[in-house]
Amino acid sequence: MKHRKEEIFRKIPSVNRLITLIPDEIKVEYKQGFLTEIARESLDFLRKKILAGEVEDFDDDFLKDLFLKFLEKRKIFNLRRVINATGVIIHTNLGRSPISEKVAEHIGNIVTGYSNLEIDLETGKRGLRYQNVEELLKRLTGAEAVCIVNNNAAAVLLVLSSLASGKEVIVSRGELIEIGGSFRIPDVMEQSGAVLREVGTTNKTKLKDYEAAITENTALLMKVHTSNYRILGFTESVSGKELVALGKKYGIPVYEDLGSGSFVDVRKFGLSYEPTVNDVLSGGVDVVSFSGDKLLGGPQAGIILGKKELIEKIRKHPLNRALRIDKMTLAALEATLKIYLEGKELEEIPVWKMVSQPVSEIERRAEKLVQKIGSVKGKAEVNIEEVVSEIGGGALPLETLPSFAVTIKPKNTTAEKVYRQLRRLPEPVIARIKDEKIVFDMRTVFDSEVEKLADSILEVLKKD
Repeated sequence: MKHRKEEIFRKIPSVNRLITLIPDEIKVEYKQGFLTEIARESLDFLRKKILAGEVEDFDDDFLKDLFLKFLEKRKIFNLRRVINATGVIIHTNLGRSPISEKVAEHIGNIVTGYSNLEIDLETGKRGLRYQNVEELLKRLTGAEAVCIVNNNAAAVLLVLSSLASGKEVIVSRGELIEIGGSFRIPDVMEQSGAVLREVGTTNKTKLKDYEAAITENTALLMKVHTSNYRILGFTESVSGKELVALGKKYGIPVYEDLGSGSFVDVRKFGLSYEPTVNDVLSGGVDVVSFSGDKLLGGPQAGIILGKKELIEKIRKHPLNRALRIDKMTLAALEATLKIYLEGKELEEIPVWKMVSQPVSEIERRAEKLVQKIGSVKGKAEVNIEEVVSEIGGGALPLETLPSFAVTIKPKNTTAEKVYRQLRRLPEPVIARIKDEKIVFDMRTVFDSEVEKLADSILEVLKKD
């Protein structure tokens, strides 16, 4: 056996010899250095297979096919589209909120040419990059001024750095949150140069706690919306309106980190009340910040709205330059905001389409998938089951929506093995496993993806 392996190893060609086997059109299309890399990877793979006893002989056709497989693998992007069958609408690990096709089309139009990013087309002079979305946000929210940075964590850092560096910021202990990626309010506060002044307890904070903590060194009263958790039971908190009244009494601005930042009242979908951006601003808060890629359903951004005098200070801070957004984000944000102004968010913004879709539609989609994968029933038990979907993304943590899922329980292999293969496809499928079944929640699978999902399931199950 050892002698046989030595014979096979001696047959392994040189890198240059392998390259001579590939078609001429490929040699013309790619640089020599790139082809050399692919050849080396192919031969390294071949050596491992020979050592493992999985390859006992090969010819030139085998070598050529191996090279072409590695070439195709190199063409696949690391960041690629996946099918989200988890039922989690705003899935942080899957890129949070998908943007609408209309928004994507606008981005493509902007980034494939030049744009009026920082030029005033009326005067021909330099303009502000925010000018293209500032008026839209003012009209949607009634805010006096706008500043936009690359995410809401950056927005919090910038607000605190520009309005409270070296001074105290009063925050309830029940709102000293940590969100994904170990973003902690106390840590951001320290980085900004502001001094954290905690008041109240984890479960109870009263207005008098804030008032007792106010000193001549107090720069801000801060409220942090607990969008990714809830404290239930024996609790008490201070509303934004109460803080605003206290702030006016002492001449101290009030800043609210709203987190998800919705423009839609979710109660219309049978969900619990979640304050909208308009609710917060109409309550008199001086500055509010929120994410662009959660409940807004747009690109990743940190949107800061509020009183003109304070926003001007925020804009002028040196950090703003480091945290500013680019033309792609601006294009996506403008197109998203226009959808809201037209009142078409439930029809065109994917997040709200998924939240608002009737359960009967989801069931119909599940039935369509089952029909298309009917030929695998000999290899797996296929059913439609009632499940619950989640909003996700640090928004509405206790809220779920009724949904339907297609469940597949393989007969000749494990659910984990099938799921692993689904994740390794060129367009991966992300689902979940429960009770040895792969669960495909159809709320988050687009109509246009059902056929592709069916093909993926068939491809993987027919291998076993």
